[in-house]
Amino acid sequence: MRDSQIADLLRPVLAEFDLELEAVEVIPAGKRRLLRIVVDGDGPNGAGPLLDDIAEASKALSAELDRADVGGRSPYTLEVSSRGVARPLLQSRHWRRNLGRLVEVTLDGGEVFTGRIASTTPDVVVLDVEHSQRTVRLADVQTAFVQVELNRPVEKED
Repeated sequence: MRDSQIADLLRPVLAEFDLELEAVEVIPAGKRRLLRIVVDGDGPNGAGPLLDDIAEASKALSAELDRADVGGRSPYTLEVSSRGVARPLLQSRHWRRNLGRLVEVTLDGGEVFTGRIASTTPDVVVLDVEHSQRTVRLADVQTAFVQVELNRPVEKED
């Protein structure tokens, strides 16, 4: 079964858990295959799915894959994970789910800078860059990655 067929099979299952399919990878590993599924979603606080959400969806995905006999005679290992910080911010929803996080942005012209996501719309993101706000059209972003912060600033409560 091709990646696109697997994706079509899994999307409805993930929708039951309010999750979206981000990526499907089938990686040969000797006589086995690794089936890597990457999911995303808003989660209860709008900042992405919780680990429990992914665990429950993983059980349902496994049952659906077994029912559909995706592996055929070949055994497979299922790995289900969230997007994490290693994947680029590609869609406006990725920016929205990372509101308040520090990101490194490379624009189409090659300029690279780091800023904190202050707000976002479907077409534009506003970043706090060196104590000033910078508005960037998402269409002008070549790549953007969340930066890991060990001492992330504490959010102020209203």
